[in-house]
Amino acid sequence: MPHCLSAFFLFITTMIVADAMAQTDLWADTEWDNEATNQQNWLQRHEISGFTELRWGQRIHSADHQRRTSLAEWRVRLEKEWNWANLSLRSNVDVIYDDIEPSLHSDINDGQGWLDIRELLVEKRIANLDIKAGRQIMTWGVGDLIFINDLFPKDWNSFLIGRDEQYLKAPSDALRIGAYSQFINIDLAITPEFDADRYIDGRRLAYFNQQQLSIAGRNALVQTNKPHGRELAIRLYKNLGAYEMAFYGYDGYWKSPAGFDVTTNKASFPKLTVLGASVRGPIANGIASIEVGHYDSRDDRDGRDPTINNSEIRGLVAYEWSPFHNATSNIQYYIEALKDYQRYTETQIAGLPLRDQYRHLLSTRFTYLSHQQNLTWSVFVFYSPSDHDAYLRPKINYKASDNWQLEAGFNLFSGQQQHTFFAQFEDNSNSYVSLQYHF
Repeated sequence: MPHCLSAFFLFITTMIVADAMAQTDLWADTEWDNEATNQQNWLQRHEISGFTELRWGQRIHSADHQRRTSLAEWRVRLEKEWNWANLSLRSNVDVIYDDIEPSLHSDINDGQGWLDIRELLVEKRIANLDIKAGRQIMTWGVGDLIFINDLFPKDWNSFLIGRDEQYLKAPSDALRIGAYSQFINIDLAITPEFDADRYIDGRRLAYFNQQQLSIAGRNALVQTNKPHGRELAIRLYKNLGAYEMAFYGYDGYWKSPAGFDVTTNKASFPKLTVLGASVRGPIANGIASIEVGHYDSRDDRDGRDPTINNSEIRGLVAYEWSPFHNATSNIQYYIEALKDYQRYTETQIAGLPLRDQYRHLLSTRFTYLSHQQNLTWSVFVFYSPSDHDAYLRPKINYKASDNWQLEAGFNLFSGQQQHTFFAQFEDNSNSYVSLQYHF
């Protein structure tokens, strides 16, 4: 964490702690061994909880420049919360060893361990304000695995190689303030230093390389120029009857590389502003959702620079329902509309495949619980009728006891042209299994 960011969070934490101490009578005349005093002690400790997990995955096809084994890791999750007066500190840390993770210092040897701090934050409630400062997982929007106004970091490698779905969300180092009133509710997230996606760079997954015009992997790792700047995200929301309305704003950068700096020969993160809205509520026997977002690619607003993504309009319509007992289902339609399309076609670099002006995507998720709800059957399907590619995510999870869980699943990709989004990952199609013990 940069020094300026550390100082920022230290200042916020100090102010919150000072306020909490000001509201606490430190000089109360009580016996230290009194039972009531023990119950109201400064630090109310909770037991450490979490899980340990073994997870293994194998590619269905061989992939150039990648190992056939896609996942071989041992993970320990440790969660703990401390309460002090009306202040709380929450930590959520993963200790990981993955035999497949490429070493940063060697092109040959694989396997390394690391500490992934998922959450480490201070929380405090002051009147109608909720304040959270530190590393945290943030999310909003109405889509199911489709994100329009959720511009918080994602971990696409974890999601596509068979880690648990929760790891699609990557942490942010941020200050989040929630303000609540009868008129409107506000969420404000300030990230002092840009947090990019954990994007696909060739280390774990093969991808379509536009410089080579072919599928590449560890032979062509994506090198980036990461910007140094803040991100600002805001959500205004309110319930109108049974419907939740929300308006969103974001000012920062494209979360995954969306440009190319020809002077350094590295991928870049151009400036981005997003304005959007959503509505969600009951219709018939289910829940309907609509979400839209306007992506303003500020470094190329007229669409004349072929090395930077054009501005876009994105939209989503979704419906979820329960077709029968212990079953849930949804269907989603998503569209991306590329702006200034004629300029895009006129300025596109010769030899590179052209994007369609409109990218359509259909998805559906079906989940069924059986055997006294201990066995979960699930399948998620993405299909793009414009790209003619697809992504299938079937899995089964068995809760053997309160402590033990077993899971198995697939990530299956297919497509007609190797440059489209899902088709480029066809050689990464994989199966995986996991054994998890909760404590």
